[in-house]
Amino acid sequence: MFVQTFFIVWRESIEALLVVGILHAWLRHNGTGRGATAYLWGGVAAGIVGAGLLSVVLMRFGAVLAPEGQDWFQAGLILAACALIVQMVFWMRRHGRTLKRDLEQGLSESLRKGNLWGIFAVAAIAVMREGAETVIFLQGAIASAAGAGGEIAIGIVSAVLAAGLTYSLLQLGGRYLSWRLFFRLTETMLLLLASALLVTGTGYLVSLGLLPYSEPLWDTSFLLDDMTRLGGIVAGLTGYRAMPDAVTVATWVVFWSGIVLAFRMQARQSRPVVQASA
Repeated sequence: MFVQTFFIVWRESIEALLVVGILHAWLRHNGTGRGATAYLWGGVAAGIVGAGLLSVVLMRFGAVLAPEGQDWFQAGLILAACALIVQMVFWMRRHGRTLKRDLEQGLSESLRKGNLWGIFAVAAIAVMREGAETVIFLQGAIASAAGAGGEIAIGIVSAVLAAGLTYSLLQLGGRYLSWRLFFRLTETMLLLLASALLVTGTGYLVSLGLLPYSEPLWDTSFLLDDMTRLGGIVAGLTGYRAMPDAVTVATWVVFWSGIVLAFRMQARQSRPVVQASA
């Protein structure tokens, strides 16, 4: 649970820092003064508060449900977290190249109109988007691994500190880890994590009677038992099961086939754009 929490918060924190860093650097470079910068940091604070309120709402809502209702709620959170991870991967693949330009154009337009609240809104929306995704991811992860509050708290604190260090290193333009390489590596990890959440979510659906139960199709416990410490970490990050049933195997096949197909479709759609700009 620690590793899963750490990776989610680490990745989302870096993305939030990237957005805030672009906005702050642009404002400072263009000499907009402290007033505009104050709106920027006000937007960052508002985004953090908004994400915190979402977390409280989700926890309160889950707490008032009946036991069976909590199972449905947890299954929904896990599947929603999986969907958001996949959506985020494809969003970054589509907009990552133009993210800096788009943010700077939005700031220019706000300043041209004399609308400092536009700066506030850009920062708040950007931070709250990352924060809300983190909250839903964590809620889904918590639902899939009850009784791990200490590991989750340590994972969050460690991830925030590691994100700050990683962002600083990336900003220095190190030889060994560029932004492009960073996003490609974490993209793979996110998709593996989405697969893990989907496997857990379909497990809930089996327990709720929406999907059929079957005996395990094979047993690879002799190679890696997912009930051990190491096996549990691998299972939590990838969706690995030593004794998968038919639903689990079908989940793997459908998920990864869908990802490959979506990658090909996205590449086909972006090719004309690249050729036109060449």
